[in-house]
Amino acid sequence: MFMFQALKASIQAYMTEEQCAFVERAYHYAYAAHDGVKRASGEPYITHPVAVAEILASMKLDYEAISAALMHDVLEDTDTTHEELAEAFNPSVAELVEGVTKLDKFNFENREQAQAENIRKMLIAMSKDFRVMLIKLADRVHNMRTLDSLRLDKRQRIAQETFEIFTPIANRLGLHYLKNELEELAFKAQNSARYHVLKEAISKARGNRKDFIASICDEISEQLSSMSIEANVIGREKHLYSLYKKMRKKGCQFHDVMDVYAFRIVVKDLDTCYRVLGQIHHLYQPKLEYFEDYIALPKSNSYQSLHTTLITHEGVNIEIQIRTEDMDIVAKHGIAAHWNYKEGHESSNLAAQLQTRNWFQGLTEHEENSTSSLVLLENIKQELGNNDIHVLTPQGKIIVLPALATAVDFAYAVHTKIGHHCVGAKVDNEFSLLSQKLESGQTIEIITSKNPNPSPVWLNFAATYRARNSIRNYLKQLPESTTIPMGRRLLKQALNSTNLSDIPQENIDQVISDHHLNGFDHLLHEIGSGKLLSKVIARRLRGNADELTESSHKLHLRESAIKGTEDMMLSYANCCKPLPGDQIVAHASSGKGIVVHTKNCHNVIGHENEPDKYIAVEWDMNFMNQYEYSSDLVIQMANHKAGLAKMFNVIAKSNANVLDLQTTAVTNQIYSISVTLTVINRIHLSRIMRQIKKLAGIKSVKRGSTK
Repeated sequence: MFMFQALKASIQAYMTEEQCAFVERAYHYAYAAHDGVKRASGEPYITHPVAVAEILASMKLDYEAISAALMHDVLEDTDTTHEELAEAFNPSVAELVEGVTKLDKFNFENREQAQAENIRKMLIAMSKDFRVMLIKLADRVHNMRTLDSLRLDKRQRIAQETFEIFTPIANRLGLHYLKNELEELAFKAQNSARYHVLKEAISKARGNRKDFIASICDEISEQLSSMSIEANVIGREKHLYSLYKKMRKKGCQFHDVMDVYAFRIVVKDLDTCYRVLGQIHHLYQPKLEYFEDYIALPKSNSYQSLHTTLITHEGVNIEIQIRTEDMDIVAKHGIAAHWNYKEGHESSNLAAQLQTRNWFQGLTEHEENSTSSLVLLENIKQELGNNDIHVLTPQGKIIVLPALATAVDFAYAVHTKIGHHCVGAKVDNEFSLLSQKLESGQTIEIITSKNPNPSPVWLNFAATYRARNSIRNYLKQLPESTTIPMGRRLLKQALNSTNLSDIPQENIDQVISDHHLNGFDHLLHEIGSGKLLSKVIARRLRGNADELTESSHKLHLRESAIKGTEDMMLSYANCCKPLPGDQIVAHASSGKGIVVHTKNCHNVIGHENEPDKYIAVEWDMNFMNQYEYSSDLVIQMANHKAGLAKMFNVIAKSNANVLDLQTTAVTNQIYSISVTLTVINRIHLSRIMRQIKKLAGIKSVKRGSTK
């Protein structure tokens, strides 16, 4: 019972006596379920769910979430059923536990597939109840805190998953303090040597910085006090991992990034934020190119603050965030703040929750052309990495959309009816294609017609869940008398100069068989209702010989190095990073168009057995040297003096750029270096690899990402 005392003290501060009793009952239930079980560290297993519950209690989550956190491993690790849990507590708690529970009881082909299904399951559960992901994030935080008891390879695998999935989700939910801790712990697990060196350097520098931070806080406080502005001024340290990222991004030394000091000013109301901004700019010289107004343009996770960078009288750069007390709560706790928020803000909180829920639903929706759970996981990673854009209606209303959004996404974001009746768009008062990607700051005007007119073609470039789902729902309701002619028209357009009558019957029969359809009209219906992409079907019907043969007068119109994709959205899979010269295959993905993989990529194993899902594609070698692509190398190098500098010199002389670099100690003398480069083709990459292999101390050089 002593393990429960700290948690009990936390929840008593904001829960009723009855709610506390409910949580205590959940503790006893979990204690009994895990009795005698030890963690890898040797501690009783119950210490883990209690620690997870304590993290959530610090956010002041409700009694159901705390109870579910205490029992979050009961369904997974014991014979307890969902029904028994619902009966012992309530259906809501049982649903929360079920949402967090992994799918370990199912058989998967490999670890990657299991990971993809687990992430998908959690995101689907979270789209119904955000508390699922809050519990999972708290679970991940405590697991990361206690990672040292695991093997090195397992620590690094968990750390990589944390970087790719959980820190972006925490950021999306506005849980910045959890995101920061997860990043720091994952950095420690992946690169322990560099972590400890940087931590020691920060500790040494801290003593010299205290007096300066205190003096700046005093100067700001005095300036605001003289204007009768009540404010709390806090000097804060930058987080270890954010310093490391800045060092890598700028290619600078530790003392260069530590010269930037950070402060936060918290005030009572919104108007005072702008008054404080004026006073701060009067006190110190502002660097206006670094000013951001996240109050007028909030981030998608509801974060609001004024950000400004200034130069003090001593010539030192300082970064300042200005926000209200309410904004500070949301900045710290993100979506979790909405469970314990002041009255009077319900509408804005609800809007923030709905916006985030729709975004996560977009990650987990069932896509007809999805190839596998592994491809889904890669899509999730890409989506989580996307930035948002802020565009305006003609009336000045701000609409937040993902970075790949088009006018169609904008139309549906305004209202479903606007999307259905959309026939054109003006961007900054000039006519624009509906498929044109939008940019922040643009003003979008949607041109509508009296009659609804959604087109299946829109599914090739619509980037948001709301748009894709709305288009599909509309098309599903159309009768075959409409979808079959529409499908025929779209297929003819996709076939270009090839007539339907010239298509061999065996090609048509093969496509119908591959898609398990009842005949040609059924195929046209599937195209007309948006379930199949007309361009993909056209390529399959023409066959490989015709689909890869084009007249030379079209070449100047092409915008990609893949034959036959000049009018289609095209992306290259991050899991294998294909290069011109690689053998490739592709699959269609709504919102991402055609996604290209190398044929030996682990995410498309068995593609030759699924012709209904994969597309034969080929590089256009006329464009062999016209585009840059990212590619990964994994290099094992002895701890050789100036070895890294010599490697960079080779890369620079080869006309390639370094996009990212990470090093991991394999032994005391051997380092593994993962470097991401920009190259123009496979030959270019091979030439770089040969030059690196010639360097002293190089043990091995191999291409990363492909397996």
